[in-house]
Amino acid sequence: MNKDIENEFLEKAEVFKALSHPTRLFIIDAIKDKRMSVKELSEIVEIDISTMSKHLNILKNNKIIQGEKVKNFVYYRLAIPCVLEFMTCAVKTINKK
Repeated sequence: MNKDIENEFLEKAEVFKALSHPTRLFIIDAIKDKRMSVKELSEIVEIDISTMSKHLNILKNNKIIQGEKVKNFVYYRLAIPCVLEFMTCAVKTINKK
């Protein structure tokens, strides 16, 4: 495979890698209808804020979510709503088997 093609698909693979953790899938589901802060998300999942921040950074670096600073807090929202459609489609396919 030539480097241009490899780089093109490498970027796409990174998005799927970002979605490959249950906590990150939960985050996407939790913020589908409302913005939430690191603190709110970490309390729901019952993990420390630093671990939640790492998950959020992976999603943010892959442009799946966006953060908006309001005073001393950053509130996250879904930047790629169609990712939910993909997840719904995947679950339907899995459940058919």
